[in-house]
Amino acid sequence: MFTLALCRPTATCRLRHGWDRCQAWSCRGFSTTAGQGQQVSLQEKQVGGDVEMPVARREAETLFQERPEPGNQYLEDALLRSYLEAHLPPKVLEEVSQELEGFGNRLLTKIRPLGWECELNPPVFRQYDAWGQRVDHIVTCSAWKRMKEIAAEEGLIAEAYERRYSNWSRVYQAVKLYLFSTASGGFNCPLAMTDGAAKVIESLGTPASLKNAFDHLTSRDPRKFWTSGQWMTERRGGSDVANGTETVARKQPDGTYRLYGFKWFTSAADSDMALTLARIVDAEGHVKQGSGGLSLFFLRVRDEEEKLNSIQVQRLKEKLGTRQMATAELWLNGAKAELISAEGRGVASISNMLNITRIHNVIGAVASMRRMISLSREYALKRVVFGKLLKDHPLHMQTIARMEVQTRGAFLLLMEMVRLLGLAETNMASEQDQLLLRLLVPVAKLYTGKQATAVATEAMESFGGQGYMEDTGLPVIVRDALVLSIWEGTTNVLSLDVLRSLTKSQGQVMAVFFSTVQNKLELASSSAELQPAVQWVRDAAGRLTRFCQGAAAEGAVPMELAARDFSYSLARIYAGGAGRNSAPWLQSWGTAATAPRSHPWTAPSCTPAAPRAAGCDSHRAALWGCMRSDGVFLVGPPQELQPWLTLPSSEPPPGTWMRQRLSDLTPHRRSLLRSGRAFVLSFSLVPERLCCAWDHPEQRLCCAAPRWTPHLCSLSCTGSRDGRQKQSPIAHQRQHCCPMLLCNSPGRESFQPHHSNSINAGRVGTKIKEK
Repeated sequence: MFTLALCRPTATCRLRHGWDRCQAWSCRGFSTTAGQGQQVSLQEKQVGGDVEMPVARREAETLFQERPEPGNQYLEDALLRSYLEAHLPPKVLEEVSQELEGFGNRLLTKIRPLGWECELNPPVFRQYDAWGQRVDHIVTCSAWKRMKEIAAEEGLIAEAYERRYSNWSRVYQAVKLYLFSTASGGFNCPLAMTDGAAKVIESLGTPASLKNAFDHLTSRDPRKFWTSGQWMTERRGGSDVANGTETVARKQPDGTYRLYGFKWFTSAADSDMALTLARIVDAEGHVKQGSGGLSLFFLRVRDEEEKLNSIQVQRLKEKLGTRQMATAELWLNGAKAELISAEGRGVASISNMLNITRIHNVIGAVASMRRMISLSREYALKRVVFGKLLKDHPLHMQTIARMEVQTRGAFLLLMEMVRLLGLAETNMASEQDQLLLRLLVPVAKLYTGKQATAVATEAMESFGGQGYMEDTGLPVIVRDALVLSIWEGTTNVLSLDVLRSLTKSQGQVMAVFFSTVQNKLELASSSAELQPAVQWVRDAAGRLTRFCQGAAAEGAVPMELAARDFSYSLARIYAGGAGRNSAPWLQSWGTAATAPRSHPWTAPSCTPAAPRAAGCDSHRAALWGCMRSDGVFLVGPPQELQPWLTLPSSEPPPGTWMRQRLSDLTPHRRSLLRSGRAFVLSFSLVPERLCCAWDHPEQRLCCAAPRWTPHLCSLSCTGSRDGRQKQSPIAHQRQHCCPMLLCNSPGRESFQPHHSNSINAGRVGTKIKEK
């Protein structure tokens, strides 16, 4: 019979979750252990008589699927090579191309297997030794240590600071990190913080006390190379460091400080040093609250004897992804540190570190998208389904093409950002370049963080059930991608940061943005094939311009509600402009004619903050429908609201919204509302569509229909508690409504609509009948 045997428990098997994730199960006749070469032919074993199988199973080997095996990442990435050819000076291109080809081979043969070993052997926390002495030792595998050596040998940090290629050094570094990221076994995270720490020290003028640290951070010698942590998150806050930081610093007679506090989330806790924020205690024992009370400190994690610097490791975090890296809770119990910023200038000083780590976050996001698509594309060339290869199924290839275009747009956004960073670091950036870089860093980070998750999960699905198997490595990329929208500021936090950049520049940054996009589109206008796509991007930029002009007159709150969609619009328009202007984009597609057809930036969704319908403002609708304390507002055009409200005789100017306060309701409905027996909420994305909810003991109404439903809907309502039907004022109106946004009125249950034929509205069951 076909037998299943267990291997001896090895380091590969000793996983946190035990045998359920063990990669070293083996079957007599073939092995499933990752990285052990070609599988033994089952047919040969049958011939030798080692395996007995029923006749029906003799051809079992035909059920096996060929694994995707991409080659040299650099050579196979057409867009990357085309971009470098179009932008780098010839001499620089010649040098880096040779180095990148060699690096691609090293990734394929050496680095990627080490990355997989890091995944199989996550760090372990050993708190006590055999004699009960507390040691707080974080044990990492040999592959993780080897990754640190490789990072130094390849100059993944040094390249940016040696500046061999002047302003192109940052581009070259970003390309190497982009290739390294998904093969690194999570080591790209400590490299991000190491790069950020080096940037902070350089921005401070590399003081003598930090020269040694800077040399270690930027060293190519594996024996000297340091990594750095970024210890900011505490128990009371993540992004809100101004109000969440409790760590205090007490000055010592020798001029150093002792830090006391609890660091809740410290990535790469095995690093050699860290930068951290703390509040200095004055002579009277007081500390200053808010961001003005925070100062920046440098500390070594261990002393010369390799003992922890008055630091206690409380535990390692159990995370969804990035399991290869040690993330810990640390108690600073008098850790010796050096003040490196001016007192109270900690947030301003560490901002350079945040910019660099956000750029690294973008690199990781684009790299994960590229890796998943490369695997999916390779799989489509081998997998046979329904009698033909996946590549011959148009729908499957359309899915891959859509992911490919998303990835290419994100890549060009990344390259534009690091190009500007290189100019800024070599004093070659104009004021406009610096403003644009300030805007693009949060925009690119928040947008690609979301893109990475969407593309990774879509690509995983393209493998069918195999994509869900741990030993394929695909779930690892998906899990690790999920954190990219959280690290270094969530989507909403960075959306608000985008608005701050507008405010601080007094709108100049938007003028630079639109002029840059316009210039890129002008360069692309010479191509007749690109004209339709260019016009779409130009129209999208125009809609966003009008949105900005209108939002400026509305105050801060409506713009804050639109911040996320506004940031998405910026990302899509700029990526669209970069793609249309990009010779690499066209070269990598093969022909100009094929590029526009696959380009989603040309869709109306290019500007979610400013939909195409005139007068559309979902954010203002949400504000007036949900943000008011009494929760009683209807939002919509006058002709739709007429059955519900007593309207003024004259209609408002076109494109504006009717906002009717409680006093504007008819007396009957006003009394119902005031008695607490009814409430009204409404949300509408476009003026010609209305969704509303009306609930009171005598008449209950919930009108909604998914905007993606291809049919017009007849809206009806169910009756009162005795079951009798009640006719609504807008029943039987044929509407093609958008999804409804509902929230609680004080003391009421919330609606939870489901976009189907049955909608639950609190206690009300409402039917939507399609004709």
